[in-house]
Amino acid sequence: MDKLKRVLSGRDAEEPSGLAEVIDATSLGWGTRVKGFIACFAIGCLCSILGSCLLWIPKKGLVLFAVFYTLGNIASLGSTMFLMGPMKQLKRMFEPTRLIATIVMLLCLILTLCSAFWWRKAGLALLFCILQFFAMAWYSISFIPYAR
Repeated sequence: MDKLKRVLSGRDAEEPSGLAEVIDATSLGWGTRVKGFIACFAIGCLCSILGSCLLWIPKKGLVLFAVFYTLGNIASLGSTMFLMGPMKQLKRMFEPTRLIATIVMLLCLILTLCSAFWWRKAGLALLFCILQFFAMAWYSISFIPYAR
């Protein structure tokens, strides 16, 4: 049956390489991509909501908020990779029209986690969470033509 598929697809003369087999085996169908997007986006929203609920815990609440809010944004950002694919998403992220928005967004994500874990400054973590919100909004708007 495989030989018949190769003949009908025009690949009769050559055997598929190992890389071609890996690409064929790892490519996702459209239904799987949508399910992955929804699942990853839902996890991102859940982490953000959980972070907002943990904000009110005394002493450690602000740090937990920063961490869960950042993880939620990372998961939401990663959810779009299911729709476009990782390489196309990365290429579009670093196009000249949205390069500054991408750098600011990634910098805010990193600085939020640094202020929560490394510097242990809750006020700074909250400031970076606010900046992270605006950076994510700016980054998201950069995908809409003429929106900025």
